Amino acid sequence: MNATRAWIVLILGTAIIGGAVMFYQLQYAGYAELTGNQIGEIQLINVSTNESEAILLENVKAIDTVKDGVRLSGAISFRACFDTPSSQATLSETYVIMDDPIPLNAPSWFECFNAQEVGAALEDGTAIAFMSEENISYGVDRVVAFLPDGRGFVWHQLNPCGVAVFAGDNTPDGCPELPEDF
Repeated sequence: MNATRAWIVLILGTAIIGGAVMFYQLQYAGYAELTGNQIGEIQLINVSTNESEAILLENVKAIDTVKDGVRLSGAISFRACFDTPSSQATLSETYVIMDDPIPLNAPSWFECFNAQEVGAALEDGTAIAFMSEENISYGVDRVVAFLPDGRGFVWHQLNPCGVAVFAGDNTPDGCPELPEDF
């Protein structure tokens, strides 16, 4: 084997190992399954009072990248799935509906959360998304979506303030002040 082939093998080997490490980091590293007690209540904002109210949940499954109270990655890593006895009609009459929800992919091993299914249902109008909590972390909102069969999904997504800050732009009017430790 000449030196050129050795370098090619070395570069390809390094790329394969690097790709495997990146895949592991994206899919597994830092993620932990959470219990219902660890995530607490899932709340929605009441249309008439503008106050947050807890909703009824069953069969809660959740993941996040928080370990011992320390966030190991960005604030958008949280995902949860649950069942609710509440109907979409009741929910849509009672709580603030979210504009432009975009479900984010979950790791492949967290099987209850299928962002493509939820996204397609939101696009065709069979699912409804609600604002759960604005600025749960600066520039990040908690979103809850419901399918007609009673399944619910929770994720965090960037709001316009977060998009601007992470892009390095000036924040739009109405954004809260940036925290000093941000």
